[in-house]
Amino acid sequence: LAMDFPSEDIFLITASPVIKAVTNFKQVSKTLEEFDVEEQPSSLLEKRYPNIKVIQSGVKQLKSNEHKVLTEDGKEYIYEKLCLCAGAKPKLILEGNPYVLGIRDTDSAEAFQKNLAQAERIVVIGNGGIALELVYEIQGCEVIWAIKDKAIGNTFFDAGAAEFLIPKLTAENRETPIECKRTKYTMEGSDEKERPTAAPDKVGSALGPDWHEGLDLKGTKEFSHKVHIEILCEVKKIHLQQEFLQLQRTSLTFPKEEKNAEPDEVLWPVYVELTNGKIYGCNFIVSATGVVPNVEPFLDGNDFAVGEDGGLKVDKHMRTSLPDTYAAGDMCTASWEPSPVWHQMRLWTQARQMGWYAAKCMAADTLGEPIEMDFCFELFAHVTKFFNYKVVVLGKYNAQGLGLDHELMLRCTKGQEYVKVVMQNGRMMGAVLIGETDLEETFENLILNQMDLSAYGEDLLNPDIEIEDYFD
Repeated sequence: LAMDFPSEDIFLITASPVIKAVTNFKQVSKTLEEFDVEEQPSSLLEKRYPNIKVIQSGVKQLKSNEHKVLTEDGKEYIYEKLCLCAGAKPKLILEGNPYVLGIRDTDSAEAFQKNLAQAERIVVIGNGGIALELVYEIQGCEVIWAIKDKAIGNTFFDAGAAEFLIPKLTAENRETPIECKRTKYTMEGSDEKERPTAAPDKVGSALGPDWHEGLDLKGTKEFSHKVHIEILCEVKKIHLQQEFLQLQRTSLTFPKEEKNAEPDEVLWPVYVELTNGKIYGCNFIVSATGVVPNVEPFLDGNDFAVGEDGGLKVDKHMRTSLPDTYAAGDMCTASWEPSPVWHQMRLWTQARQMGWYAAKCMAADTLGEPIEMDFCFELFAHVTKFFNYKVVVLGKYNAQGLGLDHELMLRCTKGQEYVKVVMQNGRMMGAVLIGETDLEETFENLILNQMDLSAYGEDLLNPDIEIEDYFD
């Protein structure tokens, strides 16, 4: 916006003292992007664009019919156009329990690190990206990992990919991760005195893709890695120590190989009862069960159309149902007819793309110019790292919405690579690539141009055929 309208005032209202900046941006292919997310002082942004003013305050109320935003510090701002990018907040399994930590932002990651330093056993609930990373990175602490699915990481993988990754979870010695070059800014003087931990309703800034770097995730025990996975279950109830003693039920020790868990003699601060009937005691519980759009502060007195997932509905120009009000990122719900191989997922990559495209739309609408849907919405594409493997997911990589009308092709080299493609009527609809496969660009093109591949059959994944040269 600042580049498109150099003479207009642009206000960024944020409750956080730092802003998140995208750095080291790399366009890996037509739709795949890699970048780091760095916390920077807001003064850097104001220096770069003199027409931007950063206002550090939470929003108290939006009066859309008056085109006014009221902030918590008692001021009000009139706008011509407004874009809401307030992200999402963690879905906590239980609000207000001191032993339940949600991890979504930088403050909660620090609180977690402090608690972990004294912990002997924790229970992790959830099966998305943050839970995966967490369980992989934690050392010297028993981890009971409860997931509602059959296999780990179901948001990104299927059971096959999970099987491929599991040996990495239990490996005793870890390769040293490459040093991460992300700097972190905190407010002046915040290190000397304890930083007040954000109250659960105060949303910090969301974690970047490599959030666990530089956090020393170590518990009190000497061993490096102990993870036990409880599948197909959820939390039934959480008992504090006192309540648990009154129940006179038995909790379990950490399960040893092949043996059933024994009754536990240790007294724990908190106990988790799972829907499969098992009870485990632990020092604390990490709730990594995804996020919900952070729309609360804006709904009061405004007639927004809200999507089924709780986000503000936006059309293909990122406009909400209210005049001159746009939304982007985790808090919006894409309500246009999507491309057959794109779907919304609350990830950093999409937040960045939607923010950029929303600014373009605001500019085009203001100037009365037509605008084409951005190319990034043609194909779902995400690159990340799990367990030190490069992971690329493309299109309908989990056959999302394809019903039973699809087939899967797999190629797997243990400890090295895992390749899965989703085919429908001879056309490639999605793919999961784990490891250095070098297939992302070829597969991206095959999904985008919907070429009929039935003639190639199984040879599509034959490791002896250089498929990328073939379709070059």
